[in-house]
Amino acid sequence: MAMDDDQSIIGEQIAYYRARAEEYDEWFLRRGRYDRGEEHRREWSAEICRVEKDLREWAPLGDVLELACGTGLWTQVLAPLATSVTAVDVAPEAIDINRHRTQSDRVHYVVADLFDWTPLRAYDFVFFGFWLSHVPEERFEAFWRLVRAALRPGGRAFFVDGLLTQDSTAKDHCPIDLGGVVERKLNDGRVFRIVKVFHEPAGLEKRLSALGWQGWVRSAGRFFYYGCVSARCSERHTGE
Repeated sequence: MAMDDDQSIIGEQIAYYRARAEEYDEWFLRRGRYDRGEEHRREWSAEICRVEKDLREWAPLGDVLELACGTGLWTQVLAPLATSVTAVDVAPEAIDINRHRTQSDRVHYVVADLFDWTPLRAYDFVFFGFWLSHVPEERFEAFWRLVRAALRPGGRAFFVDGLLTQDSTAKDHCPIDLGGVVERKLNDGRVFRIVKVFHEPAGLEKRLSALGWQGWVRSAGRFFYYGCVSARCSERHTGE
């Protein structure tokens, strides 16, 4: 993707998620245009529960940084487990919903574009849900350098995202593919282009290992993959 096109699509992506904040939860809860029946919803929910169970077991204690915190679907899980949560998102509309949902004085919110943001301190745990797929391939390594810079020695990063499954998106969306950019439609019919990069667990785990991370990436079933990694000691904070 050319740099100009990269910037243009990221701009559209930001506009899309700001405009979508009020209807974002419909996707997660399988409502409206995302409703594909009760059996589908049960399978989807079971995978989310599996990810949440492992997130709790990997104990995000201490100071937590949540990247692309959105409407708080994961912030509400993290806040009771952590000493503090710094929740960052580019959409103030989503943060308003997050704040109302979470209602925790442990959470500090930051409105920022993650592609231009630098953490001002280090954290014990970094979490990002359904964000990695919105990072262009050209920015993949830079994003993981940001994650490494945000972690204290011995800290871990935990993430969850979607597998390439056609029925995970809205019924009126075009078929998804490996092109890296997709069109997304709002309930009012407006259409935006966004970055959508699909990763397979084994390939992503290998790729992260090559960048100096150790840990695991696994499938939750048909819809999601998730992982937990830490920087290898000899390579932490090197900026490599």
